[in-house]
Amino acid sequence: MDPVQSVALAGSVAQHDLSMWALFLRADIIVKVVMVALLGASFWCWAIIFDKILRLRQLWSRAEQFEESFWSGGSLEELYDRIGARPLDPMSAIFVAAMREWRRSAAKGMAGETVRLSLPQRIDRVMHVTLGREMEMLERHLGVLASVGSTAPFIGLFGTVWGIMNSFQSIAATKNTSLAVVAPGIAEALFATALGLVAAIPAVIAYNKISSDLDRYAKRLENFSGEFGAILSRQLEEKA
Repeated sequence: MDPVQSVALAGSVAQHDLSMWALFLRADIIVKVVMVALLGASFWCWAIIFDKILRLRQLWSRAEQFEESFWSGGSLEELYDRIGARPLDPMSAIFVAAMREWRRSAAKGMAGETVRLSLPQRIDRVMHVTLGREMEMLERHLGVLASVGSTAPFIGLFGTVWGIMNSFQSIAATKNTSLAVVAPGIAEALFATALGLVAAIPAVIAYNKISSDLDRYAKRLENFSGEFGAILSRQLEEKA
């Protein structure tokens, strides 16, 4: 084969290379920025997804261990002394907050009728505030999943539209509409939409799954708060 023909053939192969890396390298700078942004958002979403999944598994395990200790029939005072300084999960934090308020009132004396009537309300309020604070911490960064899931396809579409505009300009400049000329530019443009979907689909699925699991966990915390509040109210009535 003639050397000139070999060089031409190699250049033609390189020009029509449709691998992902080749598509990225040949893309316009705007399309490259869109692709890099979508890849970064995808990696960020996966980091959040793995963190939330592992965290939720840990919380369910610790909730089981705490409830086993709580309902074992042992002294609540001893349980508070054991975990009061460092609650490791939201359920323990709710228990500690309620017991701390109980002890403060006990230290001041609960002989007054007004104190006995207001104490259950204060304990319920303390548990509600603690529950809200703990759930707010658990829901942190979920908004990132929601934002990526809703905007990534449109960002990818923007890259696609921009790439197709550049392809049409190249076609007009070369005055060549053969498939060999049109296909690489169209592939580069569509690659941005593909990246947008790759980022958005896992983010949406994970957001729905994690939100559902967090709702179940919040309901479990609310049930525990109600049961524990009832226990403290009965103990207060017995002391009265």
